[in-house]
Amino acid sequence: MTPETQTAVYIYGILPGDVAFKEQPAGIGDPPSPVRLVPYRDIAALVSDVDPARPLDSPDDLLIHQELLDASAAAVPVVPVRFGAVVANEEAVVTELLEPSYNELSAALAELDGFQEYIVRGRYVQDAILAEILAEDPEAAALAAQTFDTDPAATRDGRSQLTGLISERLADKRALDTQQLGDALASQASTSVVRPAADELEAVHTAFLVKATDVDEMVSAAQELAAGWEGRIELRILGPVAAYDFVGTAGTSLGD
Repeated sequence: MTPETQTAVYIYGILPGDVAFKEQPAGIGDPPSPVRLVPYRDIAALVSDVDPARPLDSPDDLLIHQELLDASAAAVPVVPVRFGAVVANEEAVVTELLEPSYNELSAALAELDGFQEYIVRGRYVQDAILAEILAEDPEAAALAAQTFDTDPAATRDGRSQLTGLISERLADKRALDTQQLGDALASQASTSVVRPAADELEAVHTAFLVKATDVDEMVSAAQELAAGWEGRIELRILGPVAAYDFVGTAGTSLGD
């Protein structure tokens, strides 16, 4: 970006005002601009310069936005700003976001202080969960036997009925497994939010807000559960990530 190029300011999130970078990361843009802080009282916005004429709609842009927030959340509390929030200049960062929303942003940062968000997500192993359903449900097993290795046209109704029945049983199992996950991590997590399943084979997808001092215990509890589910559910632990599930996002009207 040449000195003559007009720039705007992209906002990633809100952090405590006393944060200092060990290394200054790069933000969105081609070429990317260094990320910096715009302070207001005891809070600050994490920002970088962008070309206002450049669309902010690529997967890479979203990935950089998320990675910067998640990296920050590993060290300090962060209130995310929605992806794509752009204002004219640093003064607008203060007058349009930090100053009018100071009380809410300051309170959110205080609530997150000492906590981190982790995501526990698992997928059913398809062959294993289907075998489990057929072993437990005589109706599903009978339908499967009737439609196995037969003319699809002749068994269309039966296949449709089997598909619907399996979908219902998967939903039942998802609810039970999500409850088991929540129970297993209840003593380590301050609170949790169940996220919607992305597809039928998603077994669990829950966000947990955890005290930083309890993270190791939470990970151990999740790993113990994963060992018990081995061969049935493939479990992943993601985090720390920015606490989207527990503070929402700021700046919902910026850049509109």
